[in-house]
Amino acid sequence: MTDKEGRSKQPKIFVLDTNIILHDCRCIRKFQDNDIVIPLAVVEELDKFKKGNDSLSYNARTFMREINRLTDGRSFGGRGVPIGKNLGYIKIEPNHPFPEGLKALFTDDIQDHRILSTAMWTRDNNPDRFTALVTKDINLRLKAKAVNMEVQDYLTDRVADEHLEDAQKELSVISGLPEESLRRLAYGQDTSIPWEDVQKTKPMANALFKFNWPDGNDSAQVCGRYDTDRDRIVLVKDREAYGIRPRNAEQRFALDACLNPAIRLVSLTGGAGTGKTLIALAAALELEREYDQIILSRPAVILGNQDIGFLPGDQKSKMSPYIQPLMDNLDVIKRAVRPSSKQALKIDAMLNGDKLQITPLAYIRGRSLGKVFFIIDEAQNLTPHEIKTIITRAGEDTKIVFTGDIFQIDQPYLDQWSNGLTHLGEKMAGQRLFEHVFLRKGERSELSEMASRLL
Repeated sequence: MTDKEGRSKQPKIFVLDTNIILHDCRCIRKFQDNDIVIPLAVVEELDKFKKGNDSLSYNARTFMREINRLTDGRSFGGRGVPIGKNLGYIKIEPNHPFPEGLKALFTDDIQDHRILSTAMWTRDNNPDRFTALVTKDINLRLKAKAVNMEVQDYLTDRVADEHLEDAQKELSVISGLPEESLRRLAYGQDTSIPWEDVQKTKPMANALFKFNWPDGNDSAQVCGRYDTDRDRIVLVKDREAYGIRPRNAEQRFALDACLNPAIRLVSLTGGAGTGKTLIALAAALELEREYDQIILSRPAVILGNQDIGFLPGDQKSKMSPYIQPLMDNLDVIKRAVRPSSKQALKIDAMLNGDKLQITPLAYIRGRSLGKVFFIIDEAQNLTPHEIKTIITRAGEDTKIVFTGDIFQIDQPYLDQWSNGLTHLGEKMAGQRLFEHVFLRKGERSELSEMASRLL
């Protein structure tokens, strides 16, 4: 039996680039029963990443240990070694030169060219099998296409377009709800209504609604959230936290999610100036008595495989560029409660006493997160695996809030479909402990809002 191009329907061959392994160290188990080829140039690159405490180093070490385990007591042989039950084979292929007709096109002896030439050699020596190079490097994909080499992105953790659109939709806006039901929600004794009053199908857990009054007064919209424990839509009240009050409905939902003890995992997404980090921080300070520690963190995105220790100066100097945006939000809160107030002085005391700790995410590795309010800013720069690693470290009574803008990604091999924050929203949607809020309107300033909208 053959495919449309006359090749027998044998398992496919996928040649992996280094960035696939650094993105997902367990990637070789994501290709079903197909075979995996790792060019020797990839092994050489992984060797440069093995030392360090960041996620790239962890992934490099984990992958090489797995390969060492699979090959324990045996060599790769012709096809390679089996990866596992119902999976294909894997082998490390020595570097091979380009075909004679292409050598003049790739004069630079760089690892990308070695990977591409090895992929082409693998294809040419397996003419009866489909062979593709898998890489997240756009430039390498373009080079592969230029020489007619089949090339693909790593799509295992890529979120479908429709899920991405769902995450960006504004809250469900409901018009035409009977005024009696709306008044029960807004002013009733238990400020809730049956979900059947709003729609025919049961909402997802923590689904959010904005209700318009019959007179069309949008400025007086009523906000509601579907509570799975009560099986009703409950009122989301206009609350204040450490001097910070929501300026729009989305911010009201965001603050409510951060203050709600029943919701242990929160995702706040939106553009610059929408108030994501400020709201999360204000909520954490408001609830500080309920947690042993408040930790604010963000991934330190540095070019190349250089962690924060590469920067000059002592630890405080190294950390300064990464914690300054978080300090700016603390200053906003201090101004909201007056710099000389007891609340502002308490913030300084918490910082000095490590009750409130601001640190790069790399410094969190290995820590236990019990009874912690943990805020991760700029989470769009995390991979799905990194997001999972953070959440699975949460102990009892820990709350985690991720904030970020999926359209402002600084990591070279992540995009709006494959970053950890998008992945989190898609996988956790409808879970009782999780709430996602997309903040649409910028509130930093009129100038900031105009720039976000027009530029």
